Amino acid sequence: MTGEEQPTRRAWRDSLGVVLATSAYGVSFGALAVASGLDVWQTCVLSLFMFTGGSQFAFVGVIGGGGLPGAAIASAGLLGMRNVAYGLRMSPVVGTGFWRRAAASHFTIDESTAVALAQTDAGTRRIGFWVTGIGIYLGWNLTTLAGALLGDVLGDVRTYGLDAAAAAAFLALLWPRLRRRQAIAVGAAAAVVAAISTPLLMPGLPVLVAAVVALVVGWTNWLGARETTTEAAS
Repeated sequence: MTGEEQPTRRAWRDSLGVVLATSAYGVSFGALAVASGLDVWQTCVLSLFMFTGGSQFAFVGVIGGGGLPGAAIASAGLLGMRNVAYGLRMSPVVGTGFWRRAAASHFTIDESTAVALAQTDAGTRRIGFWVTGIGIYLGWNLTTLAGALLGDVLGDVRTYGLDAAAAAAFLALLWPRLRRRQAIAVGAAAAVVAAISTPLLMPGLPVLVAAVVALVVGWTNWLGARETTTEAAS
């Protein structure tokens, strides 16, 4: 196996692993959406056109809790704002051309961004982005339909632990990057802020607050600078 083949194979492996884990969780969304009062077609339209899992869950959560459609849309929109930052970061990865960028905008989600950034060069990042984005789109919509149709039979789908499967896939991508104190500090600060603010703020805001904290901690690079100084001294 040549040196060029190994990173490509890794990009495909990472992508397909995240595709399987995240697509499985679409069953949960389909069932919860129908239980919240949406019909099967409305549920499927959300996955086809909104296609950002966190925003979709925020939307049906507000609807299921008796909230107004306007509040549901606002919550979903707030949570979806993170995709703007993802789009800026993925712009050099997806390549040039209007139609390519227009298509990429629909597949720019947490998972495609995470897998792309976990790769080591431009070519494998592009593979990670497109394979993950398109794969999850197809899988998510199929499992959304399945969950919507089988919701009454499945019961409470959260008991199957599908949400844990998606979280585990993210952890597997994140873990190799946690080798320096600065990366650990960024992740820990964002996690603590998200955990504290979740019971206090409306859906969508904790993610944004945690993202701001992560940016501030990462921008200062305090621990990273100390590590560089220590390595230079040694």
